[in-house]
Amino acid sequence: MSGKLGAINLSANADTVLYTAPASTFAVATINIVNRSGSTVTARIAIADADTPTNAEYIEYDVGVPPKGVVERTGVVVGADQRIVVRSSAVDVNAIAYGITTSTA
Repeated sequence: MSGKLGAINLSANADTVLYTAPASTFAVATINIVNRSGSTVTARIAIADADTPTNAEYIEYDVGVPPKGVVERTGVVVGADQRIVVRSSAVDVNAIAYGITTSTA
């Protein structure tokens, strides 16, 4: 599978699973956090083994996203059954992951 892996509008201060790699696969993804608001927000991105990340699983933590701006991470590898978990400090923020999923079987 290639293309859009997941897209979601974020609620404020809530961990949200954007994508889960299926069993026996891995994915290589680009992740964008888009701030559609007129104020700076903070965002988090984690590659986690569960819906709630541990502190060690974050690849971005409370990074500032300027008004009408974007934070982008490329070449993110997500293993089988791992999740991309995102979070924003405010509403009017969306997240999108796109890339390729490859079978390991």
